[in-house]
Amino acid sequence: MINNQSNIYLIKDLSRLSGHSVHTLKFYLKIGLLREIGRSPQTRFRYFDDATLARLAQIRAWRRERKSLAEIRNLLGEHPAPETMAAA
Repeated sequence: MINNQSNIYLIKDLSRLSGHSVHTLKFYLKIGLLREIGRSPQTRFRYFDDATLARLAQIRAWRRERKSLAEIRNLLGEHPAPETMAAA
């Protein structure tokens, strides 16, 4: 039997597991490279899953290849809002 359930992480857990700082993760959220899968209605904490962790591993690999954030966004097929383009 295959387990289709994904682990759920808070941003601090995602930071620890991925090696990215919380600051970097929040920046990636702001420019559209990452998306939370949900938020706690009580605490407003962001939730992430294993797919996000895999996405961060891919982003890190591309950054090691010296790809810009704009190139990575294109590789991921993301189209950010115009106001976030200047941030990247």
